[in-house]
Amino acid sequence: MSIEVNGKVFETDEEGYLANLSEWEPEVAEAMAKEDGTDLTDAHWEVINFLREYYDEYQIAPAVRVLTKAIGKKLGKEKGNSKYLYELFPYGPGKQACKYAGLPKPTGCV
Repeated sequence: MSIEVNGKVFETDEEGYLANLSEWEPEVAEAMAKEDGTDLTDAHWEVINFLREYYDEYQIAPAVRVLTKAIGKKLGKEKGNSKYLYELFPYGPGKQACKYAGLPKPTGCV
């Protein structure tokens, strides 16, 4: 499977996650979001960029509980809760946000 962005083809797995994490670029996130009917806002990018930094530091995509807690610590309580994150990523903040961020599917996500 693959996704095409600006004439460049990016390989994905059967669930749409990038096969090669180092190929990620913001336009890939935009294209994936558009496929889901989502326009990425600054709030989305805040979470996506947070996830990319988290992955760089820990080499793992956080499960939603860990994500919620870590975002609350860094971005504030009003953003570090499930309700806020599910409003941004209705298909699941862990799965959907990690996918847009070019990260692997978080451990424990079905």
